[in-house]
Amino acid sequence: MTHIARAKASSCVLAAALLVGITAPVASAHSAPASAAREAHARIPFTQAKVTALDDGSYTVEWKAPGTHRVAVKAGGRTVATGGSTGKVTVRGLPAADRQWFDLVPERGGSLHLADRLIALEGTVNFRDAGGYRTTDGHWVKMGEIYRSDALDKLTTADLAKLRRLSIRTVYDLRTESERAAAPDRVPAGGTHVVADVLAGSPTFTAMPTTPEEGVAMMVEGEKFMVSGDTAKAAYRTVFGGIADDSAHAVVFHCTAGKDRTGWANAALLTALGVPRSTVMRDYLASNDYRAEANAAALASMPAAQAAVYKPLLDVRAEYLNSGFAEVGEEFGSFGAYEKKVLGLDAKDVRALKRDLLVG
Repeated sequence: MTHIARAKASSCVLAAALLVGITAPVASAHSAPASAAREAHARIPFTQAKVTALDDGSYTVEWKAPGTHRVAVKAGGRTVATGGSTGKVTVRGLPAADRQWFDLVPERGGSLHLADRLIALEGTVNFRDAGGYRTTDGHWVKMGEIYRSDALDKLTTADLAKLRRLSIRTVYDLRTESERAAAPDRVPAGGTHVVADVLAGSPTFTAMPTTPEEGVAMMVEGEKFMVSGDTAKAAYRTVFGGIADDSAHAVVFHCTAGKDRTGWANAALLTALGVPRSTVMRDYLASNDYRAEANAAALASMPAAQAAVYKPLLDVRAEYLNSGFAEVGEEFGSFGAYEKKVLGLDAKDVRALKRDLLVG
């Protein structure tokens, strides 16, 4: 993997030999079909697949694999369920594990190695896997390599041990100096903590809004800064340098709520890997679900008028992320140019990133 050179508060506060001679034509004639056959065999037939952990300790596994007649669902090396081209099964009685993995194995083609996206920890609510998504060309983003999270200051000793067993090696802290001082990260033993302060230079969050409309405008402007602000550009280049460095994996990047600064980091990563915008948006908006209880509690503690002003700061909304992508177009012309000029990823680097983080 090519190593990339390594180079505020938002709602996060609240919240990838030629042979010469007469036999050459014969070799070419046979190698092309053989190569095509190998590629077809490895191609992953799943267009949708997801694992969901349920409160009772069971799991639902669902998939769509058009043209496939049989899919085996395996856990721990044994088949726990089977189905056809479309399936949804509930698996019970599995032994306790830090993270329960499933292999979806079709009768032909490549298999998928999946787990529930959320990492259940006592000290976080929004620690989740960046992977498990399908790209526009039929590849899948590996799980267990890159994670996104809210603040890590409340991690328990058990949480830290779990993250160490999940091979978390590098933590990228996207928060401001004041956030880090008030709530220092707890990092798994042997892990490296790297400061990548996204909003250090932003003038956007110097005063709180007084109306809901001002709150929305603040979030939109903050998203734009995450794209084109100088400190943001430096911070995200640092993060992507670690993502592109195999020896740094597994990597987690986080802010306070794990939704804005973290949300843009993951949106940029998934986009670079070729995940369609609709899926990128779904991943971004999922913070509303994972943070629903915490957000509701925060709003319930405020007078109604104040809660109305703060709600836009606690939410993630499509218009926020869309403003970031619009800023990419306005400032850089294309996402490819943003990758190169800001993230430090040229075409060769992007190909290497995809080789590392995609399967299929």
